[in-house]
Amino acid sequence: MTSYFLKRPFDIIFSATVLVVFSPLLIGSLIAVWLQDRKNPFFMATRVARNGGDFTMMKVRSMVVDAQSSGVNSTGAGDMRITKVGHFIRRYKVDELSQFINVLIGDMSVVGPRPNTRAWGVDLYTTVEQDLLSVRPGITDLSSIIFSDEGDILKDEPHPDEAYNALIRPWKSRLGLLYIAHQSLSLDFRIILLTALAVINKDKARKGVVRIVAQLGAEQALVDVCKRNTPLVPVSPPGAL
Repeated sequence: MTSYFLKRPFDIIFSATVLVVFSPLLIGSLIAVWLQDRKNPFFMATRVARNGGDFTMMKVRSMVVDAQSSGVNSTGAGDMRITKVGHFIRRYKVDELSQFINVLIGDMSVVGPRPNTRAWGVDLYTTVEQDLLSVRPGITDLSSIIFSDEGDILKDEPHPDEAYNALIRPWKSRLGLLYIAHQSLSLDFRIILLTALAVINKDKARKGVVRIVAQLGAEQALVDVCKRNTPLVPVSPPGAL
């Protein structure tokens, strides 16, 4: 209970610190995006909020203007909509920096299940997955580390959204539900440290998540998937009949 009440103050202090420390990188990236096509360097994305409402998530734009008009929500690494500057932005997670503004506003937390769209996202949730909406969505979580190569997983798929929902979403949802069941500030600290590590060494970061997931008593299938030693195969999401 103590951790619950401390989470919001921690989110505010941590987000403000990150925005100050990384402001040169954020501002430089925004300028680079604007110089590329003289268009708004922010991508304002509608996502589903805690308890099922909507909020506008701020991202540094890594794709061409009106990329969402294609109707495709999931993005493969070879997606032609990604700009030259966008590849750098995505590689080093610069597009996520502006989301700390969403944390300050109160739409998001630093750590929590990643926010989803309605179409090809929350609209497909099972009753069990609806519990993912019981907390504020986060900038990072366990699945952000395990599936940090999401773009590579989807790059050769003819329908990225279908592939995402068959290969990634089932495990992402299980990791999100596991986090909610065991959330604490100490767990948040561990996830934040592993997220930072993942930028320079994905393998070590994933091994850290495997240890956490095993310690939290997850099913063996989830532990094995987090190791990422075998190709992902289609499975049913939690709560599916």
